[in-house]
Amino acid sequence: MTAKTNRAVVLRKPLDIAFEDRPVPEIGAGEVLVNVKATGICGSDVHYWLHGGIGTFILDGPMIIGHESAGVIAAVGPGVTHLKVGDRVAMEPGVCCRLCDQCKRGNYNLCPDMVFAATPPVDGTLADYYRHAADFSFKLPENVSLGEGALIEPLSVGLHACTRANVTLGQSVFIFGAGPVGLLTAASAKAAGASRVVIADVKKERLDFAKTYYTDAQYILERPEQGEPNIEYSRRISAKILESEAAFDAVFDCTGVETCVQTAVYLTKNGGTVMLVGMGAQVQTLPVSELYSREVDIKGVFRYKNTYPKAIQMLASGAIDVKPLITHTYTFDEAVKAFEHARDGTDNAIKIQILNE
Repeated sequence: MTAKTNRAVVLRKPLDIAFEDRPVPEIGAGEVLVNVKATGICGSDVHYWLHGGIGTFILDGPMIIGHESAGVIAAVGPGVTHLKVGDRVAMEPGVCCRLCDQCKRGNYNLCPDMVFAATPPVDGTLADYYRHAADFSFKLPENVSLGEGALIEPLSVGLHACTRANVTLGQSVFIFGAGPVGLLTAASAKAAGASRVVIADVKKERLDFAKTYYTDAQYILERPEQGEPNIEYSRRISAKILESEAAFDAVFDCTGVETCVQTAVYLTKNGGTVMLVGMGAQVQTLPVSELYSREVDIKGVFRYKNTYPKAIQMLASGAIDVKPLITHTYTFDEAVKAFEHARDGTDNAIKIQILNE
């Protein structure tokens, strides 16, 4: 039986997050009502909380936060035949228009009318109940938990990035950033057949974790010397890494930091690919002569497309294990505390999830 109230975690304005009672959403044809049970905290959630926006997406009113979620079907709308009440589902948080040129080409992640959870002004999923499109709600097999189901969202970023980079058997991959997306990109690259996956970060504790998670080598990134130009730092660091490594088929930047993007170009072999996964400054300086003289391709990654069925199969088969990433869990009532933990990054937190039992 569906409750009459809907507790939600609402971002009212920067640095102001609180519980509110919202109406239980009414569903229509082709929709489902999901009793949300597990929600991961993403870096973008924390960024909205602290700064009120990311790039051109600016908070202009109260918004329910959260988009990495899984739950249990509480009701189904007319026309929904592949799901029933009680089914456990992972929710792909972006719903496209299905009609535009990008959607018809299969690039629905680039739909100009995309409605994406917890992207202003659209409410997110961190509530008791969430109304969602049935065709973007994916049933979980019995051996995949709801916590794992919530991690399909960041896993999808890694899977899509590796697909766009054409990672395949025997290739070498380098990743900047050992946070959840970087680690899941490593897992995706290994699953795609990469023979060597190397990762780098400024935090030793993250690299210690990465030693146990789908990576073959780890590099701690030193800070630039005082007054050292970014491009000189990038040349120096890449030369140091290439003393021990051969140039890489694909290099993924999961940080958005300019020096990492620059270093990625230098680390990529002739004819290789640089993937921009992290979101950083909107304008950055790149060594473009390296791109055209060595035919290094540079590609962007915006969310993902057609990854949820694949990700579910990989989790169910054991091809990728995301469970070790869930380092901390909080109850729904502890949601604000969970966000504070995610902000502070203490106690070697990788992925913090909020569980609504």
